[in-house]
Amino acid sequence: MSIMSYNGGAVIAMAGKDCVGIASDRRLGIQLQTVSSEFTKVFRLSPKLYVGLAGLASDVQTLKNLLEFRMGLYELKEEREMKPAVLSNMLSHLLYEKRFGPYFAEPIVAGLDEKKSTLFYQQWI
Repeated sequence: MSIMSYNGGAVIAMAGKDCVGIASDRRLGIQLQTVSSEFTKVFRLSPKLYVGLAGLASDVQTLKNLLEFRMGLYELKEEREMKPAVLSNMLSHLLYEKRFGPYFAEPIVAGLDEKKSTLFYQQWI
């Protein structure tokens, strides 16, 4: 069994005209064994910015905390809200820093920019 499918999960996002949608399952388990049915995989980082993280539960929680921390530092330094493209770039760098001992999570970023609704997905792993 692959470590990527150990806790598993599914996150899906879509972009429309002036809107984005992001959804996930809430199940945390190993194959047929369910540990919880209330595990959050979609996180609101700002009123117009969401990130979905599927994968190993401990890495999902670690990445969420790191993203919130770095987003707070960005907003203090830049004195403005983070845009989806900036968050996607920051997440890419965050995952690349740990390339030799990677986070086993597959992220997707969805957010609204001033000009358009944007959806960022890359195969980061």
